[in-house]
Amino acid sequence: MNFLQHEWQRIRQSRLAKNAGWMFFGQCAGYVLQGVYFVILARLLGVLQYGIFAGAFAFVNLVARYSTLGTGSLFLRYVSVDKAKFAIFWGNILLTTGVLGAVVVLGLHLAGLHILNPESASLVILAGVSNCLGTQLTTCAGLVFQTFDKMQLTALMSLLGNLLRTLAAAGMLVVLHHASAWQFAWASMLVSILVAAVAIGLVTKLVGTPRASVRVFRKHLVEGAEFAFANSTMSAYNDLDKTMLSHYGMNVANGIYTTAYRVIDIATMPVYSLRDAAMPGFFRVGSKGVGESALYARKISKRSIQYGLLASVALFLTAPLLPKIMGPSFSETASAVRWLCLIVPFRCVHEIAGCTLTGAGLQRYRTGTQVVAALVNFGLNLWLIPLYGWRGAAWASLATDGFLGVLNCTVLKGAVMRETRPQLEPA
Repeated sequence: MNFLQHEWQRIRQSRLAKNAGWMFFGQCAGYVLQGVYFVILARLLGVLQYGIFAGAFAFVNLVARYSTLGTGSLFLRYVSVDKAKFAIFWGNILLTTGVLGAVVVLGLHLAGLHILNPESASLVILAGVSNCLGTQLTTCAGLVFQTFDKMQLTALMSLLGNLLRTLAAAGMLVVLHHASAWQFAWASMLVSILVAAVAIGLVTKLVGTPRASVRVFRKHLVEGAEFAFANSTMSAYNDLDKTMLSHYGMNVANGIYTTAYRVIDIATMPVYSLRDAAMPGFFRVGSKGVGESALYARKISKRSIQYGLLASVALFLTAPLLPKIMGPSFSETASAVRWLCLIVPFRCVHEIAGCTLTGAGLQRYRTGTQVVAALVNFGLNLWLIPLYGWRGAAWASLATDGFLGVLNCTVLKGAVMRETRPQLEPA
């Protein structure tokens, strides 16, 4: 029996390593392309137009996850356990995103006229179609492949989108030499729609056809809304700063800060790869209790934190090279990266701890911590951005990610203690 258990554990670990490898490959190739893409985009738009572009897309990202109403996360949770539920949950993803996404885009357009500066507000419909419809459908298709252990296809979806955006930016640079944020927002929207169409076609061909169910949608409506709310709070503390920089008309500062933040996102890539590959495992192990989920997380988190610390040091040392790559208008980006570099190890902590709570069915606690983090981030940005510009945004982001790491770990420790306490009490 011990031998069989050992072999099964070895197979499971091998599958996780393989899946993480595919996710890492896709995200690695994608982020390499994104690196090339942002260099080209920086030279195509310049820091001012890039700041205008970033403000609109950050504003849309605040609520883009509501377009699916959590149906992607519901798919991952329930179809990971029972593959026969694929058709209904996939059908609900398509129906919900198509209908609700259009409503969200319209609402964003109307709100953007009052929140953003006029230049960024004019891009909101384009950014909304791109991120609320195209990107969300592609992401959900990736979750389908992830659930069925087809990580190579999840990687392909990520790679295809980044490749087409890079080619679009390169083509515009060759032909136009310089473009406006409005021109590139059109190109980005068309790419997102094309990739989404390819993703949906692949799911239909390789996995099966959709079949929506209003009854199942109603049954999981509250849980899906909780997932959507949790995902939106994550977007809130990642994109509030860029939206607020746009609100105050600090488009140049937004270009500097958003570029630096993207560098941090690229450095966090291996952590996200491991998290995404491990998520089905978190749901499977979490069904046995939060204690088992915490043990599973402990094995994963050790090396991810070590990586985060090394990445932080590397970012600090190499930051002065960025203006030479991006162009002279991005000269302050090096300083911004140095301020933000500690976010990488902070994310290693709060992402794994948060996934542990989600996998154990304690999503409401994770949602709570993210709401608190978003409120803290908003308050800090409201105070610091008018006084210090992008530096204030950087300080607020650093404080928020560190605080969220402490908060998620504290909540997780409390949940484990509550689960084990009855076993320690005498009958």
